[in-house]
Amino acid sequence: MAQMTSQTLYQALWNSADILRSKMDASEYKNYLLGLIFYKYLSDRMVVYASDQLEEKTTDLDKAQQIYTDAYNDKDLHDDLISNVSDEFGYHIQPDLTFTALIDKIDHGTFQLEDLSQSFRDIEQSSEFFSGLFEDVDLYSRKLGATPQKQNQVISDVMKQISTLDLVGQNTNDILGDAYEYLIGQFASDSGKNAGEFYTPQSVSRLITQIAMHGKEDVRGFTIYDPTMGSGSLLLNARRYSNERLSINYFGQELNTSTYNLARMNMILHGVPINNQHLHNADTLDQDWPIEEPTNFDAVVMNPPYSAHWQPSKGTENDPRFVSYGLAPKSKADFAFLLHGYYHLKDTGVMCIVLPHGVLFRGGAEGRIRKALLENGAIDTVIGLPANIFFNTSIPTTVTVLKKSRTTRDVLFIDASKEFEKAKNQNHLTDDNIQKILETCINRKDVDKYAHLASFDEIKENDFNLNIPRYVDTTEPEKPVDVVKVVADIKKNDEEIARLSSELAKNFDDLVANNDEAAKQLTALKELFKNE
Repeated sequence: MAQMTSQTLYQALWNSADILRSKMDASEYKNYLLGLIFYKYLSDRMVVYASDQLEEKTTDLDKAQQIYTDAYNDKDLHDDLISNVSDEFGYHIQPDLTFTALIDKIDHGTFQLEDLSQSFRDIEQSSEFFSGLFEDVDLYSRKLGATPQKQNQVISDVMKQISTLDLVGQNTNDILGDAYEYLIGQFASDSGKNAGEFYTPQSVSRLITQIAMHGKEDVRGFTIYDPTMGSGSLLLNARRYSNERLSINYFGQELNTSTYNLARMNMILHGVPINNQHLHNADTLDQDWPIEEPTNFDAVVMNPPYSAHWQPSKGTENDPRFVSYGLAPKSKADFAFLLHGYYHLKDTGVMCIVLPHGVLFRGGAEGRIRKALLENGAIDTVIGLPANIFFNTSIPTTVTVLKKSRTTRDVLFIDASKEFEKAKNQNHLTDDNIQKILETCINRKDVDKYAHLASFDEIKENDFNLNIPRYVDTTEPEKPVDVVKVVADIKKNDEEIARLSSELAKNFDDLVANNDEAAKQLTALKELFKNE
């Protein structure tokens, strides 16, 4: 099978969704397409690996399938083959249930959904690591068709569509992983407000990751934590900026089970070793996690749901995450997420969190938490992002950077609200925009109408209000008015009006009324323009 270019692969993956688009919205059909692509990847790489281990290296899936089938059915080779494959991947698929075998059944009209369902179950039951991975792919949903035959046909059509894709012949996991990431991004664009549950735009992810990892690109065993990880895209960006990428350990928690499964698939498709994945399906604010070593991380990155409601349980005020700063109000969990992430940050670490601007100036419990953080020097930088940059909201947001063990309590303010490129449906940060923000963060110096390094005393004078316009003045001075010119222009205009009125009045002399009423109106008009 010929290797595809990245763009060709991206487009082919996206086109595969055409069969499902008319049947359900993107938030639903993404589960089918992403699940089936992931299953093909697991199947193809296992079959190709098996043929390679049998010393018959080939990337031809039909040939590899035959080699695997023959060895599987050979009593002398069967046990060693299964042991080898299972040790390598943590699962194995029966020869008659591989993706290639099922495509052959489709071609011969013998395919049944139960074959695919059985293969899913076999993978999920191979180990705890794969447990529940395909539970969101409902092969028997009536949205696929009103009858089992129609459901069978739709899934067959989607499988045929993706059967031509080369998912194991790519040079690196990055090509396929980035293609999968592209697909998730396209689903996010189509999903509208639902997209915020699983995806952070790549430009924002790159900005946050570079800030969090600055100066630590060579750290071996780097740990990064996202307590609201969505599809895992924010976590996986660490691979782009680390020189020790294979040693990165990823820690993530996600409440939504479907999104959690998507993150697991995303990690595997990016080639992240099983031992480097530490993912958890639970409510971040309900019970603390992780609670076993390691519990503090080199970087914490977050894009939590904005101003979500939460319900602190009895005794939460004594929770180590919140006890030093207090509880966020029930109507707005923004600071609860922030304090959770900050609690899990190493003393030498950097945390970046995306939040609505309200956290910068709201009073009450939030004002008290903000004051305490500022007094402890926890807030390092506040960056105002452009409006309409996220899929789930058009409001402008802020990236707040936090650190521990700082020797100063100043805060750098950056107004990057105008740093964007307008796209079809939303704005996005360009590479130049990201670089400008990053360099300003590093230099920590005033930039006219863009950035200001505020002292603690200055912040205290503002009653600990961090609203960016208080510190960065982006207004442009009005141009001075030339009064003499304005008066001259008015006089010139008056003279022109008088001239035109006089000419118009003369023209009225040529008009003749054809009745008494018209004569009255004509006389009135002549008098009016004589006065003018």
